[in-house]
Amino acid sequence: MIKTRIRDFLITKEDWIFAVSDYFHPHGIRSTLRYVPDENGERELNGIRYKKYDFDVSFDFMRQNRPQWVEDVHVVPESEVKQVLRPNEAIDALAGLDRRIAVIVKTLEDAGVPRDKMGVTGSFLPGLQNEGSDIDFVVYGKDWFTARDTIKDAKLAEGPIEDIDEDMWRKIYNKRIPEISFDEFVLHEKRKGNRGVVEGTYFDLLFVRDWEQITVPANRGKDIRKMKIEAKVTNVDLAFDSPSVYKVEHKEIDHVLSYTHTYAGQALVGETIEASGMVEEVDNLRRLVVGTSREPKGEWIRSLTLLKAEGRI
Repeated sequence: MIKTRIRDFLITKEDWIFAVSDYFHPHGIRSTLRYVPDENGERELNGIRYKKYDFDVSFDFMRQNRPQWVEDVHVVPESEVKQVLRPNEAIDALAGLDRRIAVIVKTLEDAGVPRDKMGVTGSFLPGLQNEGSDIDFVVYGKDWFTARDTIKDAKLAEGPIEDIDEDMWRKIYNKRIPEISFDEFVLHEKRKGNRGVVEGTYFDLLFVRDWEQITVPANRGKDIRKMKIEAKVTNVDLAFDSPSVYKVEHKEIDHVLSYTHTYAGQALVGETIEASGMVEEVDNLRRLVVGTSREPKGEWIRSLTLLKAEGRI
């Protein structure tokens, strides 16, 4: 059995490159197609030119070429996997090749984050980055929170790690198309502290579970109805995971689950949130799912506590 986590990449026997999108793989590795060999592709690896596919195009390609692999994501049979690329196994080589990555690594190491708990995913992981590529920096488990706090502090100091300007915030907002206003989006995002700029390049810190945090998979439930709730948050240990998990106090809902990265880390323990999504019944409990489609309409998470403190509501 091949052990993988989210943010790992797969290369198949046909040199298709997938990003792993789940911790649990009951019948194949759940992932999303990212790069396909194409003689007209704009990127190159080991003498092969590749084309990068966005979400919708990747599904069109898979429906045409491997419809049996298509579910809500792509499910790659283990027998078709030629190589697994893991972010933590690439960190030494990438830090040696790219000064910007080296700066992030040194900043985190100086704060006590072990190097073996760091990694880089995205286009850098298979070596398909270009001049415009962002840096998707991974930190595993509880060390992620130390890393996040370190980056927040580094942005306040005079150094190579800087905060994001408004133009970049606009770019991020327009890419995500959330169901909250730009001002609310930036207010929540700045508090999270997991985004920054290093030597002119945008980067973010992505959370991935440590192996001991990978326990029981969350089964697919039965959709009940759309619902908007207000609830007090009681646990955020996996709030920056994918999906994000918020344990809440509510008469009907046990936890809020967000598949939209926009709402990762959206609230703190003790805060009251407003969340809108689909109620799903699973294993004798009900949860509220946010992000039931690629660009979900009418679904969001807002920290009412934060908004009230800032005089926004």
